[in-house]
Amino acid sequence: MTALVPPGVYAPQEDTELLAGALSDEPLPPGAEVLDVGTGSGALALEAARRGSRVTAVDVSWSAVWAARLNARLAGLPVRIRHGNLFEPVREETFDLILANPPYVPAPDGHRRPPRGAARAWDAGGDGRLVVDRICREAPGLLRPGGVLLLVQSALSGPDLTVGLLRAAGLKAAVTRRRRIALGPVLRGRERWLRERGLLSAADDKEELVVVRAELPV
Repeated sequence: MTALVPPGVYAPQEDTELLAGALSDEPLPPGAEVLDVGTGSGALALEAARRGSRVTAVDVSWSAVWAARLNARLAGLPVRIRHGNLFEPVREETFDLILANPPYVPAPDGHRRPPRGAARAWDAGGDGRLVVDRICREAPGLLRPGGVLLLVQSALSGPDLTVGLLRAAGLKAAVTRRRRIALGPVLRGRERWLRERGLLSAADDKEELVVVRAELPV
């Protein structure tokens, strides 16, 4: 999907591929306004731009912003890339599609995110929902009628709660894609803690990733 991933920037992985597959299913007309929030290296933003969409990408990490800008230039694709915390740079705008691959990994350090470093791209508090919950609160107000939110997260961080919050906000929401993958290094390092919390069963050695699709009715 993209070539340049400097240290400290989240590299495209299975969750990126799962969300890219969901993006490919969306019938976007040319010129659709797309927001990729938490863009990382820009992989999903570039996929949307290749379909003729007008793409805005946002990331809180300056390293990610510069990586995404360089990747867009190398690909010859017009992507507007902004530095900021989630939706702050685009408060006055609306979109036909919002893509989100946020931090969603439960972390044993309580209800806070790391202030810096690579873990900022995946750690999301004790339940993994610090950023997901904010997206559920704020994304519906940035969707145009008929607009869609596509969000990827782990089953460890409560996708049913995500669906419920988005439905409560007036969107039609459901899990539309699932993929089971082997536990990566981060989860393997927290395996005992996850099992003690009941987030991972004693017999389970895989993680399930899901895509939640939510649409604002016309």
